[in-house]
Amino acid sequence: MTTTFRRLLINTLVANVTTTFLSFGFAFWVYLVTHSVLAASLVSGVSMLIGAASGTIFGAVVDSHRKKTAMALSTSITGVAFALAGVLYAVAGRQLTDWHGPWFWAFTLLVLVGSTAGQLRSIALSTAVTLLVPADRRDKANGLVGTVNGVAHLITSVLSGLSVGFVGMGGTVAIAVVFTAAVLVHLLLAIHLDEPRPEHHDRTRIDIRSAWQTMRAVPGLLPLVLFSTFNNLIMGVFMALMDPYGLNLFSVQSWGLVLGLTSIGFIAGGALVARFGLGRSPLRLLMLANVAIAIVGLGTAAREWQSLLVLGMFGFMLVIPVAEAAEQTILQRMVPFEKQGRVFGFAQSIETASTPIAAFAIGPAAQFLLIPYMDSPSGRTTFSWLLGEGQARGIALAFVAASLLMLIVVLLAFLSAAYRRLNLSYTAELVPA
Repeated sequence: MTTTFRRLLINTLVANVTTTFLSFGFAFWVYLVTHSVLAASLVSGVSMLIGAASGTIFGAVVDSHRKKTAMALSTSITGVAFALAGVLYAVAGRQLTDWHGPWFWAFTLLVLVGSTAGQLRSIALSTAVTLLVPADRRDKANGLVGTVNGVAHLITSVLSGLSVGFVGMGGTVAIAVVFTAAVLVHLLLAIHLDEPRPEHHDRTRIDIRSAWQTMRAVPGLLPLVLFSTFNNLIMGVFMALMDPYGLNLFSVQSWGLVLGLTSIGFIAGGALVARFGLGRSPLRLLMLANVAIAIVGLGTAAREWQSLLVLGMFGFMLVIPVAEAAEQTILQRMVPFEKQGRVFGFAQSIETASTPIAAFAIGPAAQFLLIPYMDSPSGRTTFSWLLGEGQARGIALAFVAASLLMLIVVLLAFLSAAYRRLNLSYTAELVPA
């Protein structure tokens, strides 16, 4: 890999550490000050909704600007939003802990907007891989990106829990602001990307039609995106409920350490892809990874054991970078470079649009239906053979149902014509003209 790409990865590592540090800490803080699964799931859903709405816009920004400019814009938005959140935290004080009040939601939006702006950098980085790395090495480059994300997850999982536990939310915001400024300075002064100015420099056009037509032009590509959309719908259940589930089993400091420990799986998964690549059929590997994720989800919730949760999360983290690298590699090979920003952004919007639906639905369902039911004699009698005993068996029931549905759909996708068409199209691209 080139020196420029390595410097870009280091800058991305610090940027991801910073945004994830604050977003993780904020998620912990929300549950600790509200003690409400509903509040935690609503915040998670709002975060995903903002991400879904911004993907297409970010993609257009990436295609109409140089990649470094897009990354600098991403970091600037993050820094301003986090700084304003810090000011609001200092001014509002205890009013922020009332999740029914406007101050809580104003603070929430600032933190979430700053964190979501990191997706602009993510899209720009995906297109930068195409720019900087030869086609036959992009799978390994995407593995390195996954490793960087894993290292960021490891660092922030540990530090965010410790930070919220020992210096509070205000100190956590201040740390994030300082590191965001450092990332921007390093990006502007130390990294140079030799890239052409975009030919169609329309800065305002959000070209959804072009992205849609590009995806439809590749046999099987649109069904792949729709398949990922469904998977994200299922994963929304885990994203909304995992922190409440984990905080039922661990203290906030210990939960942060658990997230950090299991992030080693994320690093290992990315490192395996970086070392060995994805083979001739990334699509097949993507499907197998999703089968593994569903099986892990089923097993993790079977009993309310700390060791089982840690093992299951490690397995989940190990497989995720393989699936992400596979999808990125397919898109980078099948989509023309000048349209990749829009396609990546549009695909991100479609895929993540389903996640807040699950988050908004599962929070109230868990709070008012599943948890009370599993706490009742009837629920314990019906499902104790499957889920055992404990305080979070209602959340566990949601995990099992979501995982089972995901497993069925993935196995059906293996048999579909769309799977075969996209596999053939990708294989044809490997053959020299």
